[in-house]
Amino acid sequence: MSNREVRVRFAPSPTGPLHMGGVRTALFNYLFAKRHGGKFILRIEDTDQTRFVPGAEEYIMESLAWCGISFDEGIREGGAFGPYRQSDRKSLYKQYSDQLVESGAAYMAFDTPEELETMRTKLETENAAIRQYNAGTRMGMRNSLSLSEAEVKTLLAAGTPYVVRFKLPNNEDIVINDIIRGEVTFNSLQLDDKVLFKSDGMPTYHLANVVDDYLMKISHVIRGEEWLPSMPLHVLLYRAFGWEAVMPEFAHLPLLLKPVGKGKLSKRDGDKMGFPVFPMQWKDPETGEFSRGYREDGYFAEAFVNLLALLGWNSGTEQEIFTMQALTELFGFDRVSKSGARFDPEKAKWFNHQYLQLKTDAELASLYQKFLQQKGIKVEESVLVKIVPHVKQRVNFVHEMWEQSAFFFVAPESYDEKSAKKNWKEQTPELMTKLAEVLEACTEFTANVTETTVKAWIEANQHGMGAVMNAFRLAIVGAPQGPHMFDIIEVLGKTETLKRLKKAIETIK
Repeated sequence: MSNREVRVRFAPSPTGPLHMGGVRTALFNYLFAKRHGGKFILRIEDTDQTRFVPGAEEYIMESLAWCGISFDEGIREGGAFGPYRQSDRKSLYKQYSDQLVESGAAYMAFDTPEELETMRTKLETENAAIRQYNAGTRMGMRNSLSLSEAEVKTLLAAGTPYVVRFKLPNNEDIVINDIIRGEVTFNSLQLDDKVLFKSDGMPTYHLANVVDDYLMKISHVIRGEEWLPSMPLHVLLYRAFGWEAVMPEFAHLPLLLKPVGKGKLSKRDGDKMGFPVFPMQWKDPETGEFSRGYREDGYFAEAFVNLLALLGWNSGTEQEIFTMQALTELFGFDRVSKSGARFDPEKAKWFNHQYLQLKTDAELASLYQKFLQQKGIKVEESVLVKIVPHVKQRVNFVHEMWEQSAFFFVAPESYDEKSAKKNWKEQTPELMTKLAEVLEACTEFTANVTETTVKAWIEANQHGMGAVMNAFRLAIVGAPQGPHMFDIIEVLGKTETLKRLKKAIETIK
């Protein structure tokens, strides 16, 4: 790595919600910058105004903030290299487009959409080896290379719309080193003369991207594999501008793959298999449709970041749980894979389970209390601190605690039929009545005292342990589930325990 200051950027387009693959790209940029004491920049690339979606820019920033991914420079943070939204930099780009035309590295193209379609159809019909607008076809089109100077002046004077295209070299191998993939070779015949500046006065992604990276002194471009085909054009643009000495190093990250089958992970995969692909819930401003988010599904931000970090990168050890600080200290491209990383939704739940176990009972009680408040249930946090240890091992998410602990807050309205048939016999009501008397006599209603007292009573009267305890659980919980019975009744207290026993004796037949 060179001695220049590390400056990296995450440059999303506000065309919709941020995919988890985009979050991973932001994360890897962030980790690399922090590892090397560099700067991490957020730049919004909104040159394509036709695809702009209201609210998307705010969603991107809020999502990354939730993940704990912060920026040194950006729209909200400011910085010496702003503005950080490309539409606010619009006046910058034309001079660079004009510079390329003047140097002969680019040219004006006046072709209409109909003429472009005619060219494509003709090439297909002829089964031509090259079917793109480039060195093999450009002289047959209407542009400043094929037309005379007088014809170009006439078209410009008439206000004829035109785009600026990059003039690719003819049949040249472009050899580039990618940090992750090593040496990559492209032949210019495989590429087309990309549009750099559009007729609406806006630059395309390619021109704006390169100009901004140069002006913002970006040292490393870390982005998804889908941008790999753009790399030769971007390298050629650096050459054309004479900026080769400060050209950034490139690193193209592996794709996130579907859990099953082939191809890139998509929203459709999540919808079909029941998992989110966005960090936060997204509401489509046009349709009003909601898309699920990891935050709203109950994932901890730390778990989400941890699972993303291990999609395409590994530490070289068996360790799987990493704090952001640990990731920062360990991250490097030498352990980033070239091949795609398959996403496993069950593994994502596993990560959340691990982080849930790492939280204190007090932290989980506080989180669970918020959930219960939404259900209209008011419980002291001190009570929840007693409940949490008995259920947290069984769940992956805080909201799943409800299924495991609802009986602590709501007495059973009905009783599991299968369990009742098996455990509630003719003599059971009398047995439960006696049990109630034993519990009533307990001066201290702690798990230790009640368990010792009840077990002594069972042994002294030679009652079957299963006959008493299974029926007891059914009466208190309503089903054959839940933690240790004496832990349950300690939380419920004597009054509620006896009340439930009485109701079961009167109800279960």
